[in-house]
Parts: sequence; C-alpha cells; structure tokens
Amino acid sequence: MMKKEIKWILLGLAAAGTLFAGGCGGEKAASSASSANAGQQSALMQKIKKEGKLVVGTASGFPPYEFLDTSVKDGKKIDGIDMKLAEAVAKKLGVKLEIQDMTFQSLLSSITTGKVDIAVSAINPTDERKKTVDFSNNYLEGKQTLLIRKEDEGKYKTLADFKGKKIAVQKSTIQEKLANSQIPEAQIVALAKVPDALLELKQGKVDAVPVQNIVGGQYLVTNKDLAPTNIYFEKYTGGAAVALPKGSDDVVKVINEVIKENQANGNIEKWVDEMTKKAVANAQSKSY
Repeated sequence: MMKKEIKWILLGLAAAGTLFAGGCGGEKAASSASSANAGQQSALMQKIKKEGKLVVGTASGFPPYEFLDTSVKDGKKIDGIDMKLAEAVAKKLGVKLEIQDMTFQSLLSSITTGKVDIAVSAINPTDERKKTVDFSNNYLEGKQTLLIRKEDEGKYKTLADFKGKKIAVQKSTIQEKLANSQIPEAQIVALAKVPDALLELKQGKVDAVPVQNIVGGQYLVTNKDLAPTNIYFEKYTGGAAVALPKGSDDVVKVINEVIKENQANGNIEKWVDEMTKKAVANAQSKSY
C-alpha cells in the first residue's frame, strides 16, 4: 500500500513538473516573441511608443496648412490642415501629440537629428529630399503660382515676363527652386516665412511671391492690395507629404492609412475648407 502511494505521489510530482516546465517555456516563448516583435519595429516606432507621444515639426506662417491661432489666449497654438492630419496620426498611434514650430529650412535636419519624429508642413517630396528622409503618400495636391501687387494686375502674362524681377520666397521651399529654375535671371530674396515675403511685396521691395494656390487664395482674401496672376509654374506634379526618418516603414504605413481614410471620408477636403475660413478670420484679427 505504501509503495502504491509513493508511486502516485511521484507520478503527481512528475506531472506537476511537466506542467510547470511547460508554463515556463510558454512564458519564455511569449517573451521571445514579444522581443522579436519589438525588434521588427523601426527605431522611430519604438521611440514613439516608449515616450507615448508623437513629436511633429512644422513651420507656422503657411496658412491654411499651419498658422498661429490668435483665438487662443496665449497665441501659441498652431492650427491648420497639417495639424488636423498630425492629430489623426497621433490618434491612430494611440499617443499624445507635441508640436514643435521652427523655420521651414530646419525641418528636415530636425528629423535626421531626432529633434522631431516627423515633419508635417506642406512638404513637397522631391528626389533631392528623398536622399535624406522618407515620405508618406501625398495628402494634398496643389499648383504653384505667383502673387503680385494689385496695381500690377494684368502686367504679367507668362513666367518669362518676370525675367530679371525680384522674387521673394520662403527659404528651402519648392517655390524657391521653381523660381530659380523657371524665371530667367530671377533675383531671389529668400526669407524665413511667407508673411515676410508678402510684406516685401506689399512694400514694393520685390515684384512677386510664388505660393501654392491653396495658400495664395487665403492670402488674397486677407490682403486686398495683392492680386493673382493665374500664371503657373510648368512641369510641377508634386504635392504635400509627411516627412520622416529613413527606415521607418511601419510608421509610413500608419500615416498612409490615415491619409487614405481621411481622403475617403472627405475629412481632408473638409479640413481645407474649415482651416481656410479659420485662417481668414485669424488674419483679420491682426495684420501681416
């Protein structure tokens, strides 16, 4: 009888040992799988998830894409089409959103140095820029045109008519590149912000300011002394995309999903309308 009891006890312990060993193995396997999944994530995705926030770089002063919201007491909130997109991306990632405002020419270097996670600022994904950063799909397309003073309306018929003229541009933008390449002997005045360029135009210090048509339309509403030219730069098929560090394919995938969803449901078109109206109201409360 004693021998049978000992036998059953030993068998029970053996079974328990097997279950315990299986449990440990399962935990180790799960842990290994978790580590493997983490290892498959890009460095950017791991950083975003670890910090619980998405740091977005932008350059305010480019309404309706991004502008300072003067309806906020401290006047430091940045709103616009791009900020709506950034909010949607952060929500999709399940993290908080942090906005860093800077000059446009600082955006790409801020990505490569890790100061910001991504840049959303109506950035055109040119081949040159693709050498240092990756891009999402385009979320908006736009033509590039020029604004002039109201008094010069009808003076210019083609890009060639701007030959040798002073052209104010925002530094490091597609507008600067287009003006240099498509306006003969252009005298380029590169400034930090579009409002700075428009002020030079209004004061008669330059002859024109190249802008994207969506942006130009908004400035025409708030600056009655300016006029459109209905002249467009040639061979321009670019648009606005999100810039981010190379090797961040998983983050690119999430951003592209957000873009596709909000194009399909009409949100991006809605943001363009809402933010244009808000930018106009915003500008009417102050003067550029």
